[in-house]
Amino acid sequence: MSKPSPNTAAGVPSATPPCWTVGDVTVHRIDEVLLPPATGPWLLPGATTDLVGREEWLRPDFADSDGILQLHSHSFAFEKDGMRVLVDTAIGNGKTRANPAWHKLSTGYLDNLRAAGFSPDSIDLVLLTHLHTDHVGWNTHEVDGTWVPTFGNARYVTSRTERDFWAGYDMDEPRRHMFEDSVVPVEEAALLDLVDVPADGVEIASGLRLLPTPGHTPGHLAIQLTSQGKTALITGDCIHHPVQFAHPAIGSCVDIHPEHSEATRRRMLAALADTDALVLGTHFPPPTAGRVVSHGNSYRMTSVPAA
Repeated sequence: MSKPSPNTAAGVPSATPPCWTVGDVTVHRIDEVLLPPATGPWLLPGATTDLVGREEWLRPDFADSDGILQLHSHSFAFEKDGMRVLVDTAIGNGKTRANPAWHKLSTGYLDNLRAAGFSPDSIDLVLLTHLHTDHVGWNTHEVDGTWVPTFGNARYVTSRTERDFWAGYDMDEPRRHMFEDSVVPVEEAALLDLVDVPADGVEIASGLRLLPTPGHTPGHLAIQLTSQGKTALITGDCIHHPVQFAHPAIGSCVDIHPEHSEATRRRMLAALADTDALVLGTHFPPPTAGRVVSHGNSYRMTSVPAA
């Protein structure tokens, strides 16, 4: 199946970016762009229009009346104990990409970040769930024809397993080009920290934990935030869309290890089901956040509106 056609929507800067409260932490969604309708059938081919159409709870927010999934590109930003954190950096502006929906974007992403109260220079920590194109793009921006780190005062963090995997991977030219403009400049600036993440995760700051969620990529991470007894989980791409709550076997066409991806998804949903934990989907369209509730032999998502 061909990749989705270009998305011409540039993304409108938000006067008040949507946010959710987790204990005493406010998590802001930093919007980049609504992905084109062809993204769903390409990314999650198992989510056919017939299957999606039978899940009435997905409409109108997560799927349209024709059973086409809606997906979004954004980051999350928050401040925890004085540390300013950004989770994933979306697609980026002005980058040459093989996927026409991601090619040479011009969005208001940095304006949205500033509107949430986070200037690029104020970011202390950039957490990268994995090293795919649409999660590392704003790692860098172009200055005088050179790609330089956007968040020059931050430490960029990902799992050692993730970077080691790609270091030994036979990349095609588009992926190699992405690493050269969005990952290598961060490494060359000595801003990238690689973390060993054990099976039960690792706490990198008080109330901030990296959880291993392999399958989509071998070193994929989810981000767990805890504050005042409340918990939120930022999914990255271990769950792309709420349809996977109801059908965990549906995987992405770009999963490196599909069977591991499904096992991770089932384990995560079972752990979250019928708890108060807030799930923040990295590609979930608005309302973006919700809780996992049991429904028969699978799950659904109950949405939690943004403030």
